[in-house]
Amino acid sequence: MFTGIVEETGEVVSFSEEKEAYRLVVRAKDVLDGLKIGDSVACNGCCLTVVEIGADTLRFDLLGQTVRLTSFADLAPGSLINLERSLAANGRLGGHFVQGHIDETGTITVLEERGKDIYIRVKIPAGTGKYLAPKGSIAIDGISLTVAELHEDGFAVWIIPHTIEVTNLRQKKAGDRVNLEFDMLAKYLERLLQKDA
Repeated sequence: MFTGIVEETGEVVSFSEEKEAYRLVVRAKDVLDGLKIGDSVACNGCCLTVVEIGADTLRFDLLGQTVRLTSFADLAPGSLINLERSLAANGRLGGHFVQGHIDETGTITVLEERGKDIYIRVKIPAGTGKYLAPKGSIAIDGISLTVAELHEDGFAVWIIPHTIEVTNLRQKKAGDRVNLEFDMLAKYLERLLQKDA
């Protein structure tokens, strides 16, 4: 379980398809503190298991399904990646409950400064807008954000300059894919209301 409050923006060292699995190596600093093999780290919002720890790197092995359902295939050396360690039971919940299970990828259609703030609009797959509500929560690449606008083909959020500075959004532009995790309450409610559940 995570909160969507990014602890560090790491840098992709490599992402490759190996014989055993897809392999992601990330250069990091702050999240290394207290981390051990087998711990969970949200990487661009996707919960991954640490399989190797170096002096300044972390290695993760990914399933083929994880690569298919996320934007990881777009990563290249130098790509920025949002990192968050799992929530400690005595930790603060600064964002919202984020499971690290990516539901879909969306595409940024607008990312621009408007006055002192930054406006981001994201196009989402058809049929997924039902999981969004005005002022509801959405995780974009693992960042806990508030839905400001709903559109027929997506949604928009407003962010402060600090969020750009401390996340991978500073490297993003219109046309880039992002990982999306919708609020888990909406998904559970949908399931409970299904007649054949």
